[in-house]
Amino acid sequence: MPTAVPTDRERTAVQAYLRLLHTVRAAYDMETGPPGTRRPPAVAPSVLAEAETALARAGLSGNEESFFRMLRDWTLLLNCGK
Repeated sequence: MPTAVPTDRERTAVQAYLRLLHTVRAAYDMETGPPGTRRPPAVAPSVLAEAETALARAGLSGNEESFFRMLRDWTLLLNCGK
């Protein structure tokens, strides 16, 4: 089980993942434009590259299962203190 305090690299990976998640959500949010307009979903390549680099530096590249397990465990640890 991970510690309650992430390493700098793990924290960077989580932050990059969250930026990617927010970007994807915004790209698929069809209600933000003018009524009747639809735009194709697009995610900037730089956002994807940032997430990939951060995951690689944290040793989590290609290991999404470990990354999401780490997120789940930290969430559980943080919520236990509430």
